[in-house]
Amino acid sequence: MKCPFCGTLDNKVIDSRLSQGGEVTRRRRECEKCERRYTTYERVEQVLPFVVKKDGRREPFDRIKLLAGVRRACEKRPVSQESLELLLDQIERDLVETGEKEVVSTIVGEKVMAALRALDAVAYVRFASVYRSFDDVSEFAAEIGKLLPAPPETTG
Repeated sequence: MKCPFCGTLDNKVIDSRLSQGGEVTRRRRECEKCERRYTTYERVEQVLPFVVKKDGRREPFDRIKLLAGVRRACEKRPVSQESLELLLDQIERDLVETGEKEVVSTIVGEKVMAALRALDAVAYVRFASVYRSFDDVSEFAAEIGKLLPAPPETTG
């Protein structure tokens, strides 16, 4: 590891710790030339697939863009930032585990909606209304109807 201060490659690791739930290794290093200390982080490189949009464009998977959309759906809802990060971690893991180089955007959207449905029904409906671009109130009402429990059967 190259020293950020003097540029030499000679250093020693003073301390190593796991962080972020074991996903990242934090290493404290000391340069053997200038004796200054610095921190490095080591994580497994995950190759996320490209997302194929409805119009055929291909874009790299963008966690920040997806997080922004999910955050918007969860505004003023009792959903923690940690829950959103875990939701996105799971979606990323699912995409990496497919082993595919490309994934259709609808698959990503369906995964997000399934995760939001389990997390917060209102956030799910908000996200679905934008994602599915409802044309009228009846489509919106039908989606909400799917969330409501079926009325109990009456015996007569």
